Amino acid sequence: MNVGKTLFAQLIDFLPWSTFHRYVARYGGDKGVRTMTCADQFRVMAFAQLTYRESLRDIEVSLSVQAAKLYHMGFREPIRRSTLADANESRDWRI
Repeated sequence: MNVGKTLFAQLIDFLPWSTFHRYVARYGGDKGVRTMTCADQFRVMAFAQLTYRESLRDIEVSLSVQAAKLYHMGFREPIRRSTLADANESRDWRI
C-alpha cells in the first residue's frame, strides 16, 4: 500500500505558492469566496491540463473517479461542475 504523496501532489509542491498567494491578494481572487479558493481552482485546472481534459464535465467525471485520492491530491472536497464554472467566470484571468 502506498503511503506517500501522489505524483500530482508532488508536481504541485514545486510551485511557488507564496508568489501565487500574493497575486491572489493583489487581484482579490478569494474575496467573498465560500467554497472554491483560487488555489483549489488552480489545482483543478492544472489536473485538467496534465490529463488532457477538454470540458468541465470531463474534468468533473475524471476527478469523481479518483474520489478516494482527492485529499491526497490536495483537494479538500469533491469538485462540482457548476462551482468550477462559476469560479472560472468570476475570477480575474491574470491570477
